Amino acid sequence: MKLSDVNLHNPDNFVREVPHEMFRVLRREAPVYFHPEPDGPGFWVLTKYEDVKWASRNPQIFSSWLGGTNIQDRDGEQLDRMRVLMLNMDPPKHRQFRNIVNKAFTPRMVKQLEPRVREMAKRIVDRVAAKGECDFVSEVAAHLPMEVICEMMGVPNEDRPHIYELTNKLIGFDDPEYQPSPQDAEMASVQMFVYASKLAEKARKHPGEDLATALLTAEVDGEHLSELEFNSFFLLLAVAGNETTRTVTTNGMLALIQHPDQRRRLVEDPTLVETAVEEILRFDPAVHYFRRTATQDVEIRGQKIRQGDKITMWYPGANRDEEVFDQPDAFDVARDPNEHLAFGVGEHFCLGSNLARMELNLIFEELVGRIAQDIELAGPVRRLRSNFVNGVKEMRVRFEAEAR
Repeated sequence: MKLSDVNLHNPDNFVREVPHEMFRVLRREAPVYFHPEPDGPGFWVLTKYEDVKWASRNPQIFSSWLGGTNIQDRDGEQLDRMRVLMLNMDPPKHRQFRNIVNKAFTPRMVKQLEPRVREMAKRIVDRVAAKGECDFVSEVAAHLPMEVICEMMGVPNEDRPHIYELTNKLIGFDDPEYQPSPQDAEMASVQMFVYASKLAEKARKHPGEDLATALLTAEVDGEHLSELEFNSFFLLLAVAGNETTRTVTTNGMLALIQHPDQRRRLVEDPTLVETAVEEILRFDPAVHYFRRTATQDVEIRGQKIRQGDKITMWYPGANRDEEVFDQPDAFDVARDPNEHLAFGVGEHFCLGSNLARMELNLIFEELVGRIAQDIELAGPVRRLRSNFVNGVKEMRVRFEAEAR
């Protein structure tokens, strides 16, 4: 493959698999690459580990707020709506908003959730173990993160399928199966906000030990969150707290199916689950990239980036940087050390990383002990058409059914 063949803008190039060959070419020939954009000014692409780290740790130079965190430029009104999401804020505002929910995701708080999450993981695997075949995405991977975040937010059981459906529409913005038109995304956002308003009303009347109540009682600069800010928080937690872990669970099982030697190793030694989860995160992270906008002229590896330029940080590229990882394209469930960037780094380091790690460890403990021994694909893997989310829509698997 030549540098001229690289096209990270077209989501079609991500449907069959992650285009790792493109990332290899970029790391080798153009680690700081100016990528053309059909309907826009173009954007810089960072694929080296140290460059992604450096850009992430300097939010005063690389802003999330100026242009948002997706490649596509938004108009004034759209951009204003996006800026209410914590993901698209810069310090100090980002830190103030993050502090509101930080304590719900500390290692100590997450540890308290563990018995309940373990019970959920067991119940999810119980439902499929005796069947011998299932769609791994909808019947296994999707359930645990959705149940956990909904429980934390105080969303009742009967409403959770509705939230799941809306999050699919919101992350599938380049996939016609989930979003036939831009209006569908708008509609999904509106429905999510309508639901959040009802949840807020319920939490005001019956305050509890949940995140919804914590958000309503929190203050930023002496002010309570506005309705828009509360609704945006709910949307972000519902999407980020659900979609990313679902994606990594599916990607992890696919990696184990495609690397039977590593799967056998894990089945024979389940104490490797923790390092296997870290390797899954490195090998196939949930998010392909995040965008920043340069607040000033800056130089990286001799390339002059101008104030106002778009910069994209590509995690599948950084996580397989030959200068950082030994045999980066090998999947090794015992890889150690493994300082991957799947959760980002710096100011926007993933708020839910402790929770995600616990969920992944617990679901894989169940899967490895019960259905992973002889699991195989039972049909084609259907991937999300997206250069943003590294997702799988459907993955039918078969395995030896457990005796009831």
